[in-house]
Formats: sequence, structure tokens, C-alpha cells
Amino acid sequence: METMIAAPVSLTQGAVEEVKRLMNEIDFDKRNVLRVGVKGGGCSGMTYVLGFDIPTEKDDHFEINAIPCVMDRSHGIYLMGMEVDWQGGLNSRGFTFKNPNASNTCGCGTSFAV
Repeated sequence: METMIAAPVSLTQGAVEEVKRLMNEIDFDKRNVLRVGVKGGGCSGMTYVLGFDIPTEKDDHFEINAIPCVMDRSHGIYLMGMEVDWQGGLNSRGFTFKNPNASNTCGCGTSFAV
């Protein structure tokens, strides 16, 4: 049974627009939802995960601006309050992460320590 929780992370307007653009691509698999998470690795110890995936029974479900999202229940401690942004400039292009739980981040912007 899927239980909806309050969104543990937020997306800026730019991130919402980019995610919706990707979801509207012709070959997008409609079974997928936006997965937010972490995994071990990266120069500071942990790396952010942001991509499309099929939900599992270990996931918490939430919505951000009508975007269906999931996160492994055990990742909430690392991600609570994080903001995801989209940078579309010529010099820096991609999603960025502002995490109030990170004790240390590195220059790449996708790796952190807690």
C-alpha cells in the first residue's frame, strides 16, 4: 500500500519546469516517477540521486507541483529540507542541490558528508 508523505525536499520553479519537460518527452516511460535519494561514494562520502525510476515497496511517496516522487524511507534523514534547482546556463548546466543537513560539500556540487 502506498502512503503519501509531506514532501521532504523542494524543487525550485526552474527544476519543476525541467522535470516536467523531461516527463513530456515522447519516449518517457509513464510508469516512472522522480526518485530523490543518496548513495555512497563521491569525494565527500555520499552522492545525490535524482532520476526517473519505478517505485518499490521501500519507498515513501510524495508530490511536488503535481510531479509524483519517491524516496527510499531510509534516505529522509539525509535529505529533509533539501532544495533542488536547475541551472540552464552556458557555463553550468544541470541540477544543483542545497542541503541543510550536509556538514561538508565538495566543489562538484553533487557530493556531501553528514
